[in-house]
Amino acid sequence: MPTEKDYKVIEKATIYDLRLIFTNGEKDTYTREEIVELLDQIAMAKDET
Repeated sequence: MPTEKDYKVIEKATIYDLRLIFTNGEKDTYTREEIVELLDQIAMAKDET
């Protein structure tokens, strides 16, 4: 069963995933819809692992 520490590690990894997407992306600004789509992609990718 995951611990609170495990959840914090997962949260940080997800935030880092977002950081990489935004810093390596070609865009300087994103719409709300684009951000939601990126979050969905991350969530789906984590479900596949």
